[in-house]
Amino acid sequence: MAAHPARTQPFSIRLGAQANLLVSDEVRRSGRSRSVVVEELAEEAAKARLHPGIAFRDRPRRAWAIGSGLDVWQIVELMRSYQDDEESLRADHPLVSERHLRVAQAYAEHFPEEIEALIEANHRPLEEILELYPFIVRPPSR
Repeated sequence: MAAHPARTQPFSIRLGAQANLLVSDEVRRSGRSRSVVVEELAEEAAKARLHPGIAFRDRPRRAWAIGSGLDVWQIVELMRSYQDDEESLRADHPLVSERHLRVAQAYAEHFPEEIEALIEANHRPLEEILELYPFIVRPPSR
């Protein structure tokens, strides 16, 4: 993924009891610093407000279209594989709705570097994957 831009000036906040409890639990669970957790939560909340229907999951955190079961990058790649033929895509993938396609497109247009980095990471050369995961059995050649 792309590096974070330069940091802004520090500032302090006081969290309410409920927010403090939730942040403290995430700090304990993840082993990350309080400032990193608060920054991640703030960024995700801002992105989710800009793009209703988007949530975040896993590590590294990835945007996904709620209800589709797919990450935004997966929907974008799926749309590309169908040459943007949404009708055919939706016929072949009935759990991907028009709304999922719209929210994924909008998010990808707003955060293209994030989505392109995830797509690129999914297209590593087979030799690199086999080196990282030697237990994978290579499919027979045709």
